[in-house]
Amino acid sequence: MKERIILCFSGGKDSVLALYELLKQGNYEVAALLTTITQDYDRISMHDVRTDLLELQAQALGLPLEKVIIPANSSEQEYEARMRQVMERYLASGIHTVAFGDIFLEDLRRYREENLSKMDIKAIFPLWKNDTAKLAERFITLGFEAVVTCVDGKILDERFVGRAFNHEFISQLPHGTDPCGENGEFHSFVYNGPLFSRRISHRVGDVVLREKRFYYCDLIPVENYSGSTKQKVS
Repeated sequence: MKERIILCFSGGKDSVLALYELLKQGNYEVAALLTTITQDYDRISMHDVRTDLLELQAQALGLPLEKVIIPANSSEQEYEARMRQVMERYLASGIHTVAFGDIFLEDLRRYREENLSKMDIKAIFPLWKNDTAKLAERFITLGFEAVVTCVDGKILDERFVGRAFNHEFISQLPHGTDPCGENGEFHSFVYNGPLFSRRISHRVGDVVLREKRFYYCDLIPVENYSGSTKQKVS
């Protein structure tokens, strides 16, 4: 019998690749994708992708979506309190494991494990300690498609945001930049691939600079899905 788990899900390439690996193992049933949404902007926290696109992504993956809504600039205590409320609900339903797409950041892994252990919940990391160059290559070779939605301006300039995550993108990264952006160099949104029932159509919108550091590219959905009916949006 497969163990029911939750996947902490950002909509980016590492989350999607973690989902792929979990399903490939065959030991788990992903009960929900858990995503943090910034209430003030109605977007995925950090990645800044519209919630509409996240919902289309979950539909295309055929998995339930659990949104944790947090205010902008919320404290660590408030974030943890809201996350605990959601975790306790899943714990009551018999789920005792949460998966993450983290690869090598020890402090982040320890933070997640310590917080979940307080509720007797286990954290698993299907991509942990994998070579990030090989992971990036695997993502592309499998046929996944992603667009870069945010870059850290201290490391990458504006030219890197809004681009496809592909071999060309990786080859142009400055020396020392992690090819998966594991240190926060960039974030992405996956819109197609082997797990998807359909491609998520979108167009690239404006690029803005925030905090005098981060470049964000707006992705605008160009399709709406209502039940089984697909409607174009002008």
